Amino acid sequence: MSYPEVRYHGDGGAISATYRPTDQEAEVVYANGTRCRYLMTGEGSGGLFGLYRWEMAPSAGGPGPHFHRTLAESFYVLLGTVKLYDGREWIDAKPGDFVHVPIGGIHGFRNDTDEPASMLIHFAPGAPREGYFEGLAEFARTGRPSDEAMAEFYAQHDNTWI
Repeated sequence: MSYPEVRYHGDGGAISATYRPTDQEAEVVYANGTRCRYLMTGEGSGGLFGLYRWEMAPSAGGPGPHFHRTLAESFYVLLGTVKLYDGREWIDAKPGDFVHVPIGGIHGFRNDTDEPASMLIHFAPGAPREGYFEGLAEFARTGRPSDEAMAEFYAQHDNTWI
């Protein structure tokens, strides 16, 4: 394995860091109290990755087994117990636990406990997942569209359910 192709050709480095304070409001708040904070979008990283803080309300549930054809997804638990599906079984993941799911890998997550839980979700490469998160929140507020519309939404956002 070698380093990727050079993408920065300047001589002295660039002043280009992104800072996000911990008290900045979440971009998406779901009806059940779950919050999604956009730490770094795919667009913001130049398509390299997306990083989101997913803060689940008690007994919030979560997505069942699914896979993505275009991106890998990783999970790092920060707080509480998150059930993570690794394609074989549901794991009770605790703070500090990490799961990486390669492209095409079956996975899911949920919070079944009576306590809040949070984790970092990393996507690579950086796809526009914000539309997916925001769409799901909108459906919770306005009602679920037809099965055909949902199938189109999932296809648009590279979610294939098992």
